[in-house]
Amino acid sequence: MGDMEWPIRFEDVCDARGRIREWLDPTPLATYRELDRETGARVLVKHEDKNPTGSFKARNGLAVLTAWGPGPGVVAATRGNHGLGVAWAGSRLNVPVTICVPRGNSPAKNAAIRELGAELVEEGRDYDEAVLTMRRLVQERGLREVHSTNEPLVIAGAGTLTLEIVEQADRLDAMVVAIGGGSQAVGALTVLRALRPDVKVYGVQAAGAAAIHDSWHARAPLTRPSALTFADGLATRMSYELTFPALCAGLQDFVTVSDAEIGAALRTLRRITGTTPEGAGAAGLAGLVKLGLSRRTVAIVISGANIDADTLRRVLEGHL
Repeated sequence: MGDMEWPIRFEDVCDARGRIREWLDPTPLATYRELDRETGARVLVKHEDKNPTGSFKARNGLAVLTAWGPGPGVVAATRGNHGLGVAWAGSRLNVPVTICVPRGNSPAKNAAIRELGAELVEEGRDYDEAVLTMRRLVQERGLREVHSTNEPLVIAGAGTLTLEIVEQADRLDAMVVAIGGGSQAVGALTVLRALRPDVKVYGVQAAGAAAIHDSWHARAPLTRPSALTFADGLATRMSYELTFPALCAGLQDFVTVSDAEIGAALRTLRRITGTTPEGAGAAGLAGLVKLGLSRRTVAIVISGANIDADTLRRVLEGHL
C-alpha cells in the first residue's frame, strides 16, 4: 500500500479494543442463505446495529473518551450517529458533551442525543456547516473537538469492528464499506493490511453525495456544493485529510449507488435479516450488488439502524 504515513497503527486498534471491551460486547457476524442466493456471494453481515445507540459509532466515542479521560468537556458535529456515540460514551464516563447538528436534522436523533444528557446546538445547513459551529465552540468554550473522521482515536475505534470480523469469519475475500468520512474504511484497511493483506476492500458512497468517491478517482481532494441523499451517514461534501490518502492507497475500487439502489438494499436487508438499517447501513449491500462480487465471501456492515419513521415510510413505499 505504498510508503505513505498511515493515519493509525494496527496497535492503536488493539489498544482501542482493550479500552472499550469493558463497555461493549462483540457484535454478531451472521449469514443468511436467502441473501447468498439473491447476491450470488457468501455474504457475512456484521450487525453493528446491535451496539448501544444502534450503530458502530458507540465504538468511536468510547475509544476517544476512554483515552482522553475527564476534562473540560468535548464537542462533536454530526447528523446523528457520531453524536449519539459520543453522547453515550460521555454519559457512561461522566464527561460533559456538546453536540452540533444542522438545522432540520432528524428530530428523533436530536431527541435521543438530548436524552443522553448532551447539550444540542442546532446551526448550519448541513454536516459540514455543523463542523464550523463545533470549531467555534472549541474556541469560545475551550472544549475538545471529537471530529467524526479527522481523529486517530475515532479511526482506531472504528477498526475494532473489522478486528472482530477477522476473528469471527472462517473465510474472507472482500469487504464492502460505506464511506461518509472514511473512518470505518480506514479502520478496516488498517486491520486487514496487518492480518489479512489478501482481503480486498471496496468503498461505496451515495451518488448524491459523491465528493470522496470523485476525489478518489481524481486522486485529488474535491469539494461538492451539496450532499443530497437520504443516507445521513454518507452526506458529506468533501474528503478529509486524515483518511483520504489511506483510501487512495488501500481501496481496491470505489463505486457510487443511487438512493433508489440503497433503498432496495434496505428493503432486502429488512426482509431477510429482520433488521431495519438506515441508509448508510444498507449501502454496503447496494455496493456489493453494484460491484458484482459473486462467488466470493464478502463482509458488509449494517453500520447503523437509526432511520427516522418518515424516511423509512418513503423507502418502503419506493418514494425516494
